[in-house]
Amino acid sequence: MYAFDIERPTRIADAVKLLSDSSESQPLGGGQTLIPTLKQRLAMPERLVSLTAIPEMQGVCKSDAGELCIGGATTHATVAAEAGDYPALAALAANIGDPAVRNRGTIGGSLANNDPSACYPAAALGSGATIITNAREIAADDYFQGMFTTALDEGEIITEVRFPVPEAANYQKFDQPASRFALTGVFVARFADGVRVAITGASEEGVFRWSEAEEALSKDFSADAIAGLSLSGDGMISDLHGSGDYRAHLAKVLTGRAVSAAG
Repeated sequence: MYAFDIERPTRIADAVKLLSDSSESQPLGGGQTLIPTLKQRLAMPERLVSLTAIPEMQGVCKSDAGELCIGGATTHATVAAEAGDYPALAALAANIGDPAVRNRGTIGGSLANNDPSACYPAAALGSGATIITNAREIAADDYFQGMFTTALDEGEIITEVRFPVPEAANYQKFDQPASRFALTGVFVARFADGVRVAITGASEEGVFRWSEAEEALSKDFSADAIAGLSLSGDGMISDLHGSGDYRAHLAKVLTGRAVSAAG
């Protein structure tokens, strides 16, 4: 490690001011990605601004419109315990990493980092969630812009994530056993106006929607509906854990399992 300052503001406005004061300031959520990055000196900010002491960025509640609202600094463990109104989301959070990761990592940190194999991006995109920042509201369809890339501007922080609660949903993950990241993960959500299918861990471009499956499942919400469909291995991640074609096949298999489990 190296020397840096750390601030723990208790209000969103104070955090935003600290981040805007210097280009060398960086927001800190649960630190599950940032701290290892600092240890390797891949990033060397002069000041970290912790977001974990801001009460208005923590907790789970339900809005008058029926959306599940989760503060950006809410830990995975809290989502798992308190998101009972959205069982698929709670189950997803309960299977992120290990207990140490779940008790430190935050939903806002995960979405801000947008790791191509993270679970929350699939939940947000598959649910049609809205990402709330200190400055604006961003639809999930507009938020994810490629591997480790989002619509967030410099110094902009995620204060809340709002999830519409579907009629049925399920998340299926084939995880890499050492990291517990998704080798491939599929989030399927059925709403009154159609089905959304989001796939993480497979594409070189990060999380994406499988539109052909969405169209088929909106007409017939059964695993049989996607039997004749396939995803191309082109543009899929290929590494020591699996080829692009393998991940493409796995995405279809997991989609079918998610549909069957969602009922």
